[in-house]
Amino acid sequence: MDVSGGKIRLDKWLWQARFFKTRTLAAREVAAGHVRVNGVRVVKPAQAVGVADVLTFAQGARVRVVRIAALGTRRGPAPEAQALYEDIGDPVPRDSVPPAPRYEGKGRPTKRDRRKLDLNDPGALE
Repeated sequence: MDVSGGKIRLDKWLWQARFFKTRTLAAREVAAGHVRVNGVRVVKPAQAVGVADVLTFAQGARVRVVRIAALGTRRGPAPEAQALYEDIGDPVPRDSVPPAPRYEGKGRPTKRDRRKLDLNDPGALE
């Protein structure tokens, strides 16, 4: 599972480890300066990373801090991708993530329902 050279492009590793759906999305996040390698902001997707480097980046509403454990040779299934890193960030308990809003009835609300819905009202979704 290790690449013999010991280094791999940052955007490629993020894609192989399944943090981003496409390599292009990974490259955009790096180019925007949203990724740090060993605490240093990186803006080049071709930045070389290796084993034991620490990456910090946002994924959704969560900030991920991971240490590279291995360099992949392909973008394989999820268990193979999870073997490429160890998560060293604070674990987020499922209880702290707010649930998705529920609407009366089934399915998506209509346009009329969305206009009526006042999200600033504390009892709007009950």
